[in-house]
Amino acid sequence: MALGARLELRQGQGLVITPQLQQAIKLLQLSNLELEAFVEGELERNPLLQRDERESEPEREETPREAEDFSADSVSDHAASAEMDMAHDQASPGEHATGDAQEAQHAGGAVDWSRAGKGGSFEDTEDFEGRLTREKTLSEHLHDQLAVARLSPAQNAIAAVLIDGVDEGGYLRCDLTETAERLGCEPSAVEDVLAVLQGFEPVGVFARDVRECLMIQLKDRNRCDPAMMAMLDNLELLARRDMNALRKVCGVDDEDLRDMVAELRGLTPRPGAAFGGEPSQPVAPDVYVREGLGGLWHVELNTDTLPKLLIDQRYHARVSGGARTDQEKVFVADCMASANWLVKSLDQRAKTILKVASEIVRQQDGFLAFGVEHLRPLNLKTVADAIGMHESTVSRVTSNKYIATPRGMFELKFFFTSSIASSSGGEAHSAESVRHKIKQLIDGERSEAEVHSDDRIVEILKEIGVDIARRTVAKYREAMRIPSSVERRRMLKEAV
Repeated sequence: MALGARLELRQGQGLVITPQLQQAIKLLQLSNLELEAFVEGELERNPLLQRDERESEPEREETPREAEDFSADSVSDHAASAEMDMAHDQASPGEHATGDAQEAQHAGGAVDWSRAGKGGSFEDTEDFEGRLTREKTLSEHLHDQLAVARLSPAQNAIAAVLIDGVDEGGYLRCDLTETAERLGCEPSAVEDVLAVLQGFEPVGVFARDVRECLMIQLKDRNRCDPAMMAMLDNLELLARRDMNALRKVCGVDDEDLRDMVAELRGLTPRPGAAFGGEPSQPVAPDVYVREGLGGLWHVELNTDTLPKLLIDQRYHARVSGGARTDQEKVFVADCMASANWLVKSLDQRAKTILKVASEIVRQQDGFLAFGVEHLRPLNLKTVADAIGMHESTVSRVTSNKYIATPRGMFELKFFFTSSIASSSGGEAHSAESVRHKIKQLIDGERSEAEVHSDDRIVEILKEIGVDIARRTVAKYREAMRIPSSVERRRMLKEAV
């Protein structure tokens, strides 16, 4: 068989994902905060994009760009005049008529007004106001105490490193031996500094575990006796509520043990949690659901979370007409294409979110009307088939999106739950509604005799038409952090 080269022409179909299409897909799964950050970056990069602020500021009339004089001389004169006026307004009355500034004005020379108002006042009023209103962090609070602790310079350096090793809960997360090696000092020196830092406020800070944290707080209250130390050494018995074993270990009677447990519960296992950290961003709903007449549900987008962008056509006409080189023309064309794509993508994103949310509300109208027990099993394919989209699109749309309903605000993924078969052959039950039924059964326990085991819960659920296995009940119970029936009986016995 002879080998040879030849040319063949074949025709076929393939899907090519362009960079713009990839970016449009990414826009779908962005939250409103991430989308705002993305739009801000596009506004800085693309000069043809601008915000549509006609609704927020209707009384403001902006001068069109093409009506401005963009010559170099006029811009520099305008900037200099604005700078002088601003500096004149910020300067104190005494600075207007005294000192070198007055002499320079008479001499016709340029005046450096950049230092006006900074003499004996705060350098940044906005930052200063922010420091006054911002909640102090745990690290700042510890450094403030370190400043008045009267430690030696070497001890101050060790203390600063240890403060940096404290987490948000107030626990020390760095190893003392490694810290000593890194600082080139003896481990005993680090331990001495740690002993001083453990006396800082809040009480219990700089502990290396829960036991040490509680022990520091008990020592501060002068309550760290042998019986309490024995309890601290056996916290796992307290976690299991094995009071008989705990009473033997501590060597006390029932009354003293109850007092010790109550005192231990009054302590703070996370002393640093009372201090501020990074400010958390509030969750804003992407969609609102309101009940209308006749039991109908109205779904609408939250326009406050939707970026409003416009393309400055006049500015584009001016700069495109003034472009001389090929590079300038290509840049203007790319900016125009990118602006058109972004505006269309944002509009398509909003329409897709509204379409998906409307279908979810249609599927879960029972939950909105009657509560979680009427939450239906729902998957991505059901919604995708109903609105004529792909499952991956629905998955991206429901990621990091929230819907505000009369029953509260939920993530869109909350409404997608697995199904549990009905024992009577009827409609399947939602896993979320089954969890709610399990929690209701356990919340109704008032005495030891009323405590339901997992097997008994299975029997009760089957009586009401829910076909579920015991291991599934145990999994749901543990996911809701509900103790076992043995521990619940022990808790009810102690309460009596």
